[in-house]
Amino acid sequence: MKSLYSEQPTWLHAVPAYAKLAALALLSTGLFFTHQLIALSVSGLVCMGIFTSLGRVTANAKPLLMGLGLACVLIAAFHLWMQHPVLAAITVLRLVSTTLMGIALTLTTRYSDLLHVFERVLSPLNSLGVSSDRLALQLALMLRFTEHFFILWRRLDEAHRLRTGKAGGFKILAPLTIQMLVSARHVADTLHVRLRR
Repeated sequence: MKSLYSEQPTWLHAVPAYAKLAALALLSTGLFFTHQLIALSVSGLVCMGIFTSLGRVTANAKPLLMGLGLACVLIAAFHLWMQHPVLAAITVLRLVSTTLMGIALTLTTRYSDLLHVFERVLSPLNSLGVSSDRLALQLALMLRFTEHFFILWRRLDEAHRLRTGKAGGFKILAPLTIQMLVSARHVADTLHVRLRR
């Protein structure tokens, strides 16, 4: 499966995976505990500054940014239609901040590093009879397949646009589903062989 991770080094690559995950968790929690527009605006500006500081690396995330923009427009339009402009601003600012930092994490953190962090965090569950290694692997695979979904979506949409001059939309849903199922089967077969050893 292809990855959005960039081999081009940035300052954020040097930050340990556990620190980035902890910062993202604290940011997400903090944003949902405040309704102050000033605090949310400052957070949004800081997150945008961090994201843009990554430079050319962010070009790989263009489809994700387009999706983020569309989601922000739809959410804002809905709340404005419901005559809740303040709630629209709060929701959009929260979404922008957390999504940009999530994308930055994906672009600058190896899958193996994330898996290692999950294994260490979940290791206390071993005393309860829960296999922390397998649970960590499931979490990491969930993140990996989410990333893989967007990469396939972008590839199929670009191919459809080259052939027809139009965006793929729902027309690429069937081939996207098939390719995701094929990828899942390949991963399942690989895990089956390795975990049996």
